[in-house]
Amino acid sequence: MTVLVVTGTGTEIGKTVTTAAVAAAALSGGRSVAVLKPAQTGLAPGELSDAEEVTRLVGGEVTAVELARYPEPLAPATAALRAGLPPVRPHEVADAAAKLAAEHDLVLVEGAGGLLVRFDADGGTLADAARLLGAPVLVVAAAGLGTLNTTALTTEALRARDLTPFGVVVGSWPERPGLAARCNLADLPEVSGAPLLGAVPEGAGALAHPAFRTSAPGWLAPELGGTWDGAAFVAGASAS
Repeated sequence: MTVLVVTGTGTEIGKTVTTAAVAAAALSGGRSVAVLKPAQTGLAPGELSDAEEVTRLVGGEVTAVELARYPEPLAPATAALRAGLPPVRPHEVADAAAKLAAEHDLVLVEGAGGLLVRFDADGGTLADAARLLGAPVLVVAAAGLGTLNTTALTTEALRARDLTPFGVVVGSWPERPGLAARCNLADLPEVSGAPLLGAVPEGAGALAHPAFRTSAPGWLAPELGGTWDGAAFVAGASAS
């Protein structure tokens, strides 16, 4: 696996922090890593972009690339149109990822919002870029109520486009999970048809670089370069 596309079942669920964790685990395993953000929207003054946030958490060893930035916090197609700027198109994302893949062991392509958020007026999406790349897709999901539906919808949309759901990672696992979150750990693989490959702790994005880099492999399964024991984690959550 040279290119891995990272999507979410929605916004604000820990997609960027999960991307950073996968990058950190790969770096810890001696792999070179690039992170590609096709479109960044809606940054407040002084706020780090997603690509810059990955670099902050992981360190300077990762190559971070951003193709376009739009000022308003909207879907990329709408934000580009309102700003009078050219949109990002799926083939541009695929071309940029392929070039990075020629020089890195792993390229992580982090989408904006969910899988089918539009990049351009023609309806191009992250799914189209993944199909052009022939790349598997990692789905970052929420922990609590509603996540089974949105995760199932996302993985069904992937399969309808002949794309492979690589697995599911819970992007923000609460310190004190409720009943729904604990039950969802066992239910997510069933409804998605994809393995549960990790749980990133709530607040992980607030960690400083050394602590994040050291801790990240413990949040992710071996398939993502980590040491996380999914069966033990699910059993422990169920018993709590």
